[in-house]
Amino acid sequence: MAGTSTVARRIGKIVAWLVAVIVILIVALAVFIYTFDWNRARPWVNDKVSQAIGRQFAITGDLKVGWRHPVGETGWKSWVPWPRFSAANIVVANPDWTKRPHFATLDEIDFQVEVLPLLAHDIVIPAINLVNPSVDLEKTLDDRNNWTFKMQSSSTPSEWKLTLHDIQFAKGYVAYTDAKLKTNMEGSIDTLGQPIPIGEVMKQQEAASRSASAEMVGKAGASRLGKQADAIAASEAAAASEASGASAVSSATAASTVAPAEAASGAAKGQTDAAASQTPANLPSTGAGAKQPIPPYALGWTIKGTYNNTPVSGSGKVGGLLAVQDSSRPFPVQADVKAGDLRVGLVGTITDPAHLAAVDLRLWLQGVSLARLYPLTGVTLPDTPPYATEGHLVGQFRQGGNVFKYENFTGRVGGSDLNGSLTYVARQPRPLLQGELVSNVLRFADLAPIVGADSNASKAKRGDATKQPSSKLLPTEEFRTDRWKAIDADVKFTGKQIVKDPALPITNLYTHVVMTDGVLSLTPLNFGVAGGTLSNEIHLDGSATPLKGRFSTSARHLKLKQLFPTFKTMQSALGEVNGDAALSATGNSPAALAATSNGEVKALVTQGEVSRLIMEAAGLNVANVVYEKLFGKRDVKINCAAADFVATNGVLDSRVFALDTDDAVINIDGNVNLRDETMNLGIHPHTKGFRIFSLRSPLYVKGTFKDPHVGVDAAALALRGGAMVGLGLINPFAALIPLIAPSNNQPLPCAELLAAERARPTAPPPGVRQKAKGPVLPDGVGASSPAAGKGGASGSPVSPVSPEKAAEYKGS
Repeated sequence: MAGTSTVARRIGKIVAWLVAVIVILIVALAVFIYTFDWNRARPWVNDKVSQAIGRQFAITGDLKVGWRHPVGETGWKSWVPWPRFSAANIVVANPDWTKRPHFATLDEIDFQVEVLPLLAHDIVIPAINLVNPSVDLEKTLDDRNNWTFKMQSSSTPSEWKLTLHDIQFAKGYVAYTDAKLKTNMEGSIDTLGQPIPIGEVMKQQEAASRSASAEMVGKAGASRLGKQADAIAASEAAAASEASGASAVSSATAASTVAPAEAASGAAKGQTDAAASQTPANLPSTGAGAKQPIPPYALGWTIKGTYNNTPVSGSGKVGGLLAVQDSSRPFPVQADVKAGDLRVGLVGTITDPAHLAAVDLRLWLQGVSLARLYPLTGVTLPDTPPYATEGHLVGQFRQGGNVFKYENFTGRVGGSDLNGSLTYVARQPRPLLQGELVSNVLRFADLAPIVGADSNASKAKRGDATKQPSSKLLPTEEFRTDRWKAIDADVKFTGKQIVKDPALPITNLYTHVVMTDGVLSLTPLNFGVAGGTLSNEIHLDGSATPLKGRFSTSARHLKLKQLFPTFKTMQSALGEVNGDAALSATGNSPAALAATSNGEVKALVTQGEVSRLIMEAAGLNVANVVYEKLFGKRDVKINCAAADFVATNGVLDSRVFALDTDDAVINIDGNVNLRDETMNLGIHPHTKGFRIFSLRSPLYVKGTFKDPHVGVDAAALALRGGAMVGLGLINPFAALIPLIAPSNNQPLPCAELLAAERARPTAPPPGVRQKAKGPVLPDGVGASSPAAGKGGASGSPVSPVSPEKAAEYKGS
């Protein structure tokens, strides 16, 4: 027993000594920590960190270590103090090729480390507090960047694990320079003070963006745009509700969806912020179809600088910094940015923001012209009036090429609406833009900027310094063919209803735009015109200088009455116009293409009727015009009317241009010069019946396209007047002889003309002159005949055609 007692005493002494040693060590460690000058350890810390990151690292201020009781711990754990580390004035150097010396600077950093997890090789940091962090990001022309570090690698994996719960800071600064994108930006980021749910931010951004839309397209246009967007949003929300089978839940989540529906349905007005912060119905789902809730916004930011030499400024919000690390949860983003005259607003989420997996955003755009998106996005779009759009942008970042879809968007372009979906694929060697667009009400004037036909004031507003000469009608503004090689396109556009001048007989249009490696094709470009169709195929090869163009046109069933809707005397006219044209040209503007055009233009009218008053006036049959005005409105039957022009270097010469009715034959000769935009046409009436008081003088159409002149051939009229005076001196009754029009009963060979017009017009390759040729008409119908045009008769014989063939042409 004595031995046992002795052993127990020795063990007790040993335990006591061990406890005493531990206490002494702890006290000594505490005293050491409190009294040791940790600044003496800075060189060692700086050296180790510099080796680890492959970049010079330095703590130039105080390095301190202290102890604090943990916040939030309970029980005995609350008595275990945590070490607190702090360092001031930290600098991370830049590589030697950068313009600025420092990659990052920090006024102070401090954090605590939980003690007990250290026993399991787990470094747990509840929060890191950063004071005035500043980061300078830089990228060169050869794609080098200063944010990629050469981290020190280890042959064996570390036994230590780092867990960070939160990052806090008062205010941070970021600068970004990219030589390739010609970008120089500066921004700041700060905490919001309190979390803000995505639904609340959505409402704020929607109000701000619709106010910006009103500045671009007017209050009325912005109101229509908002109603259309709300209707689309309501439809999307309803579809999402039906798909999920949970209408009660979807009504709560719809307030925060990237396509909010509350303004349209009114059901979401009473939702709480808590409901509004839930996951939008159109965000990607995770797990077994379940939507991840969207974290609230925690940080706000502002930027200012230039992007691609364009001034940029804006602000926005993002989620907390630690949310970036969670790839399973959507990360909230919001931005309201102005770049030049473009304003962009967006609210939504990014999936796996650290690696940019996908985006899901509600997007608003406003600007003075869609063409001005090119310097910022690289997407080639036409010149337009001021515009505003709202829609849903989803994107996926893929290895083979990123894909972005602007889905179910609606917009206003000038006074027209624009709706549809577009897909952008970042493929090689050129990206591709695909989609379908529809305008329910299209203002014809809004199409003018596409070809540079808008006013000089409109050009200046959309940033085009080109001015249209006052004497020119055809647009002289050049196509931006250098942009055509930047992207390929396959877009269909439909204008269901066209709002235009009452005198313009266009009702609708459809076109399929295809652009491949600098070659732009509109196949087809169809217009509804005067109850018929005007079908065009246009090919513009912008890959070479000057641009090479090929054009073909087919007019079918254009009603005479509807061609002149504001001309009262034509409202009783019957008959249809059919025709074809084939032209080729070179030049970088519509005016230049017209001035170099070569090819043929043909048109024919059969089995129609026209006002007798027009026919009598064309022949200057004075008595009959007066009689018709007073007593009659009988129409004159058109046997046929034909026009056949050949274009040579921009000059349209008439080979056949004639009209045959029961009462008269009228032929027109001369030319239309597209180079200087002038006309020189002579109209020669030939009466079939006996006319008294007919001056029978040729008419002319001269002048420019902008200032045409129509009148009577003064020389011929003077000869008739002189003859009448001379004969009047001999015999008063003889004075009537010059005013008597004898009958000319030779009709036009309508069947032969029909056969000639049925032959398809041809055009040489761009830049090649059209070979002279003309239709062969029967004997007596040639250049000197009343029935023939200026071109004369040459070429291969033309066989007469049967009435059945004529009917076939009429029905084609």
